[in-house]
Amino acid sequence: MPALNVEFTDRELEDLRQIAKERGTSMKALVRDAAAADIARHRALQEGAEEFRRFFAAHAAEFAAAFPDDEPPTNGEAA
Repeated sequence: MPALNVEFTDRELEDLRQIAKERGTSMKALVRDAAAADIARHRALQEGAEEFRRFFAAHAAEFAAAFPDDEPPTNGEAA
């Protein structure tokens, strides 16, 4: 399995040790779980943004009709 070396300050390392001890887990598991949670959060945000873009594109005409003052000017219109 691929590995990654990560550098921490002395304070961060001590904090990690303390948190791992409080949770009854290893520092390796603590850091890996934190990274995995951040990856999952990032993917969810990307998927949510893509879903929003699809929804907005599918309903662009409805949004334009509902909020005409927010529409960008078309060619030939003054800004």
